[in-house]
Amino acid sequence: MRTRSLKKFMYLSIAAAVVTIGLKFIAYFKTGSMGFFSDALESFVNLFAAIVALILLHISEKPADEGHEYGHGKAEYFSSAIEGALILIAAFSIIYTSIPRIINPQPLENLGIGTLFSVGAALVNLLAGLTLIRNGKKHKSMILEADGRHLMTDVWTSAGVIVGVLVVQFTGILVLDPIIAIIVALNIVYTGYKLISRSASGLMDAAIPQEEIRQITDYFDSLKSKHIDYHSLLTRQAGHRKFISFHLLVPGKWTVKEGHDFAEEIEQHIENMFDETATVTTHIEPIEDPLSMNDIKIDRINYSEL
Repeated sequence: MRTRSLKKFMYLSIAAAVVTIGLKFIAYFKTGSMGFFSDALESFVNLFAAIVALILLHISEKPADEGHEYGHGKAEYFSSAIEGALILIAAFSIIYTSIPRIINPQPLENLGIGTLFSVGAALVNLLAGLTLIRNGKKHKSMILEADGRHLMTDVWTSAGVIVGVLVVQFTGILVLDPIIAIIVALNIVYTGYKLISRSASGLMDAAIPQEEIRQITDYFDSLKSKHIDYHSLLTRQAGHRKFISFHLLVPGKWTVKEGHDFAEEIEQHIENMFDETATVTTHIEPIEDPLSMNDIKIDRINYSEL
């Protein structure tokens, strides 16, 4: 069910890209503005990125199988990295195509009608981008959020181009058209960098966010009054799913069933913290036995001491 609900958002992104390509190229052909041309070029990147994201979303939602026992969630990081790379390509393409216009400025025509088409395209991207970001956060999907942020960079690009065209219209300084296009391109480079950096971190098995780790450790701390402790808390994020493991220290006099039942209760509580998008693994040890703490020295963070 989750797959269907998320795929429809990617179809929205593809549709938005097709519509904006048409609107922006009309704006370019009507005006001859390099800014409008650069903006239209980025929408082609949006379309390709949305198609790639849809494919990788399909892969990431596949259930675990014999060859991928932890699922396919990391496919989301590849999508985010590709989106970031495409944003950088679009930015540098804008710069490359704008430089000749700085050297040889060209007159612009029909700026009023061209601006209206560009504004329409920006509104389409704004609505689609906000929808993707909101649902990406809601469903903890990096693919949706990355594609939404990609569309939002397009909105900023369009806004910058529109301002540039209006400035050219009122001042008659033609060279401002390509200069503003370059400034907008440099601004969206940062968004591409952030997406690529985030993907690299995820592919290197980054821990879950510190505030989420704090939620877990606060819960463990509340159990200490029951003579319960923990150590060797390890976490990693794979797409929308979190993997959490820890050693649970319980009274040695407990039976195996008592320890198991208590561990099941704790695992369920932690899974509920994250809307059941967490896989929790527990190792039970007797709290009185010093040997239980031996593995704490094996290149691990002991959050209970932080």
